[in-house]
Amino acid sequence: MKIIITLFFLIFNYCIYAEVIPEAQSEIKITLAKKPTTRPMTVAFIPGQKKYYIADGGLAPLGSETEAPISKSLIHTYDQSGKYLSSTQAGFDNRSIFYNELTYQLTTITYNISSEAGFAPNTGIFSLDLDPQGNLKGTSKEVSNFNPAFGDSATMPSFDSKTNRYFAKQKRSDKVIIIDASEGNKLGEIHLDLKSASVAFDDLSDNFIASTGIDGEELAILDVDHKAILIFNAKGGYVGKSALPKDIKLRAQNHYNGLGYTNNLFFIFNESEGEFGTYYGFKISSKSK
Repeated sequence: MKIIITLFFLIFNYCIYAEVIPEAQSEIKITLAKKPTTRPMTVAFIPGQKKYYIADGGLAPLGSETEAPISKSLIHTYDQSGKYLSSTQAGFDNRSIFYNELTYQLTTITYNISSEAGFAPNTGIFSLDLDPQGNLKGTSKEVSNFNPAFGDSATMPSFDSKTNRYFAKQKRSDKVIIIDASEGNKLGEIHLDLKSASVAFDDLSDNFIASTGIDGEELAILDVDHKAILIFNAKGGYVGKSALPKDIKLRAQNHYNGLGYTNNLFFIFNESEGEFGTYYGFKISSKSK
């Protein structure tokens, strides 16, 4: 009987972990063709346009008689093979960029979405206008204003089209806040089981956790110190990890930016490769389509 029970648990655990790819598979490489305004933050992909969009961060100037308080941060467009197409100033200190499959809009969330650091112009969530070919026009529309429900000023929320929710990682903690995208209210908190993953909060990316849209593997976060992507379920339970290539060079900045999840790939910025750095997109689950 003990042998049967042991075999049951072994098979059960195998089924849980089997979908997570033990060694992350590199699917695309985007070599930056233009120097980031300050730092590249996150990446979005629009399937219909077959284009990637990389959003830079960067605070706006204080403003004066000759200069408006508008961020000079750029959003860079690449085709699906990683070829550079163009760069556009949209006027935002971008933190998260994503394609909303419910509204069919390319959307950006700015720094200080929660207003924790005080109010500033062009703060909130905005849809970015595109021409029929998927090129940014440099104009936008407000989706929502600042919202204290997001918590930390530096959070880089990810969006789940299946549930219409945002997931906002909080700095120096295991906490992720869930926000309803329609009403803007806080729905609850997730506390990641870091103990089962054998990591501490300061091993991980501080402000970003990816919403994968994969049942049972809903959340993914970069473990900078151990070069791996950790996967958790919607309740914060540890599911498994996908190891990154040993030769990838991560830096302290990967705790705070140079991330993303789109097109079923987890994106990581390798600053030391290429003149301006290189983004890699990794497949981390066999459930990814």
